[in-house]
Amino acid sequence: MVAVHKITNDFYEDTFDLVALHSSLEDYALAYALNLGLKTQFKRCRKDLDLSGHVTVPIFEWKDDINDRYWTLFTNNGFVEDTAERNGLFQNEPSFTTFHMVPEHRDVDYFLKIEQDGFINMENLVKTLQNIPKIITAYAIETDKLKSKNNLIF
Repeated sequence: MVAVHKITNDFYEDTFDLVALHSSLEDYALAYALNLGLKTQFKRCRKDLDLSGHVTVPIFEWKDDINDRYWTLFTNNGFVEDTAERNGLFQNEPSFTTFHMVPEHRDVDYFLKIEQDGFINMENLVKTLQNIPKIITAYAIETDKLKSKNNLIF
C-alpha cells in the first residue's frame, strides 16, 4: 500500500505582528519619519515585491540584529494596469485598477510587519507611532483573523 501525503495551505506558518498606519506621506518620507521616531534604519529594497507580474509594491526593510527582529514597511495600495480592451474616447489610454495587499483593510495606507520569535510590546509601539508627526493613526491588526494572510508571506 502506498502512503499519500497531502500538504495543506497552512503548511508554512509564519508568525509576525502587523501594525496599520494611516498617513498621507509618500513611502520614502514615511520610512524617514519612522527612522527618526523609532530609531530604526529602514532602507528601500533594491527590488520591489513582484506579486503577479503586473503588480509591484515597493518595500522598505530593516534587520534589527540586537532584538532579532525583521521589520518590513509596505504600502497597502498598488495599481494594476488593466489590459482589457476598451472602446470609446479613451481607448488608447492605459487604465489602472487599485490592488490592496490586505483587502479586509482597504482604508489603511501602510503596514508595518514585524517578524520575531520573542515578544514585542505592541501598546508602546503603537503609542510611539502615534506620536510621530504626519502619522494620522496607528493600530495593531490581529493576524489570526486575516483572510489574506498569504499575501503577507514574502
